[in-house]
Parts: sequence; C-alpha cells; structure tokens
Amino acid sequence: MIKHYSQVYQFKITLKEISPRIWRRIQVPETYTFWDLSIAIQSAMDWGGHHLHEFRIFNQKTGVADDIGFPDEEYDRDVLSGWDTKIAAYFSMDNKRADYLYDFGDYWEHQILLEKILPKEPDGTYPCCIAGKKNSPPDDVGSTQGYEEFVEIMNNPDHEEHEEMAEWYGDDYYDPEEFDCTEVVFLNPDNMLRLMLRE
Repeated sequence: MIKHYSQVYQFKITLKEISPRIWRRIQVPETYTFWDLSIAIQSAMDWGGHHLHEFRIFNQKTGVADDIGFPDEEYDRDVLSGWDTKIAAYFSMDNKRADYLYDFGDYWEHQILLEKILPKEPDGTYPCCIAGKKNSPPDDVGSTQGYEEFVEIMNNPDHEEHEEMAEWYGDDYYDPEEFDCTEVVFLNPDNMLRLMLRE
C-alpha cells in the first residue's frame, strides 16, 4: 500500500571504527517505521538484511533512551518492535541522533544523524541514496578485523587465501574506495519483514 506523505527525512549514516569513514546519505518518507529505515540503511550499505539490528534513540517524552529493533526472546531486555514504531515519533530537528547496530555477530555500529526534514519533490522517488563514500564491508566478513584481512587478501592475487576468499565473495577483486549511489537498490521492507518472521 502506498502511504501519502509530504515530507522526507534526510539522514547521514556513518559506520564507526573503520577509517576513513564509510558513510551514506539517504532520504526516506516521513511515514517510515524504524524497520523501514533499517532496511533502507542495509540497502544503502549493500547488505542482505538477514541479521538482527537495533536502534538506540533518546525518547523526549520519557527522558531515557529506547531500544527499537527486532524483539528476540534470547535477549532479556525490552526492545520495541521496529515495524510498529514510526521514525517521526522520535526523530526531529531537536532529537537528531541515534545509534544503529546491524548484525549482533559482526557488530557493525553506526551513527545516525537526521540532517534535514524536506518537502517531498513532486517527481521524487523515495527512499533514495544521494551521496556516500567508500565501499561497505561484505555481509558476514567478520567485523572490523575480518574486513581488514578481507581487503588485504582480496587486493593481493598472490596471497595464499586469495582464491578461497574470492570464491566466498563472488568476485576476484574488491575496491574499498568504490561507491556509486546511483547503483543502490532498495529492498522492499514489507517483503523483508515477511522473510524474517518466517525464519
């Protein structure tokens, strides 16, 4: 179902720990839930979206931070359901920042910054990625240390593990600097939710 909206939220998403920074700038409808936003972030990072994730953001009504994501019985704490929680209920120009964790194994931590709230362009297509820097780590590469080893192996054809790593990655070469926002393909959050709930 197409939801009517008149504004879009512009976010800058920055992956922590890796330097120089890997970042993306995306615009999403104001009607988005945190689940929708998570899938947009994962799409901009070219990740498959099959891992747990979580936002932590200050709740201006209660004065404490809330965790919003995919409730899981394995984790004994309160996590609000991302697909039931609207980003507009939390993000504002007075409450612009959040932390975002993707993949509890590889533990990719991001800083989320709401940069602007803009009028929807009459001919605009949302979500969209309008800028970014550097290629993102592949899904399941093994966190920051694994990523650094991956880059070293992939960029050295003579490395004894190059062939095995290239087969795992699905390509003989990986350019850590390469990123083109026009090539971002956004996954459908409703389809992704149905897949996750079936697993």
